[in-house]
Amino acid sequence: MVATATHQDSPLLFRQLFEKDSCTYTYLLADIGHPEKPAVLIDPVDKTVDRDVNLIKELGLKLKYAMNTHVHADHVTGTGLLKSKLPSAKSLISKASKAQADVFVEPGEKIHFGNLYLEVRPTPGHTQGCVTYVSGEGEGQPSPRMAFTGDALLVRGCGRTDFQGGNARELYKSVHSQILSLPKDTLLYPAHDYKGNTVTTVGEELLHNTRLTKDEVFSFAWFAYLGLPYPKMIDVAVPANMVCGLQEANAATA
Repeated sequence: MVATATHQDSPLLFRQLFEKDSCTYTYLLADIGHPEKPAVLIDPVDKTVDRDVNLIKELGLKLKYAMNTHVHADHVTGTGLLKSKLPSAKSLISKASKAQADVFVEPGEKIHFGNLYLEVRPTPGHTQGCVTYVSGEGEGQPSPRMAFTGDALLVRGCGRTDFQGGNARELYKSVHSQILSLPKDTLLYPAHDYKGNTVTTVGEELLHNTRLTKDEVFSFAWFAYLGLPYPKMIDVAVPANMVCGLQEANAATA
């Protein structure tokens, strides 16, 4: 477990969890002011499902959604295993991802858990189906707001754009219009970090994220000459994640 947080005047319970092999962050959010303590889990990893299930049970939560920001290429999602261990849970992903899941969401939709909700914002560019989940506005919602950016925006960086339908210009535009347009105190939580960072803010990234705050031409040229190695897990992870990690679907296609 990496971090915990509470928000003034909000019943939000929040946990930031870490998987060391892929340096993936998984986020647990719950409305503990609601009688059922409904929860969502963002970007779960198959290797840490037992840890996540144990925590959810210890805290007395009811998992409503196991959800992904996009189809990951560096790890297998834990949604399928979570569904088998927590029958109340449904898998969730963007419709634009073209992956399988129980629930598909589109831009502008609200994902409710108790009296709290997450807004779906489209942030394509790393993959075509990337979305960012942003906490709600108004009485009882977390303040400052929180955004779970997947790989679209990392701390002082962003996801690569050279596979899975990636597009550098699209990423630049979507991050600026959907994430960096949020209030400057908005807390940004990425899907990965490789240097030990856990959180950033819109204000920080506007000042210090050189990959995304130069002009669009600079950013596109930077992406064009990255020369990064082929992701080592992509041939395993992407097929599994296209069925949202559903174990029965994987077995049927093996």
